[in-house]
Amino acid sequence: MTKFKKTPYKVDVRDLINRPGIQHERQLDILVPEDLGEALVTVKAGSTLEADLRLEAIHEGILVTADVSGTASGMCGRCLIDIDLPVQVEFQELFAYSSEEAFEFDVQDDHVDLEPLIRDAVVLSLPFQPVCRPDCLGLDPETGLRLAEMPDQVPHEEPDPRWSALLKFQASTDISTGEDTHAETDREEK
Repeated sequence: MTKFKKTPYKVDVRDLINRPGIQHERQLDILVPEDLGEALVTVKAGSTLEADLRLEAIHEGILVTADVSGTASGMCGRCLIDIDLPVQVEFQELFAYSSEEAFEFDVQDDHVDLEPLIRDAVVLSLPFQPVCRPDCLGLDPETGLRLAEMPDQVPHEEPDPRWSALLKFQASTDISTGEDTHAETDREEK
């Protein structure tokens, strides 16, 4: 049996155990002990997550409904400036009294541990390619400067050098049909 270890994610439910029909609502401020996420944006260690919890005692265990909010910090994936993004997640999970049945979570030492649920929900809600704003132009590929800070310079693409031979060809302005062109060529040869 594992020894009980108090963490910011554990919630005491001893007043609900084996009392079906009882419900409590709690607000919990969680001081995040380590970063949540490992991409361009994360919920940093030391920041606070606010959790609004509804704990309901039922016959099988404790039903936890949570609304968790906080702020993720990191950098824009296009222009690399620092950004803060709001994080808002919801989940509902049953913590069983008995671990004999196939429940993923259970009540241990009169507590429910919300860490895996909060961690999974928060990390999965973080954007893979975060941007400071939807129309962020990013960085100039040649100078590395932010395009948003250079409004007079419109980003332009240089043509691919592999297509340079095609630039020698000009579009024909002759609207005559192919038959007329052949007829003129035949006349010139005679």
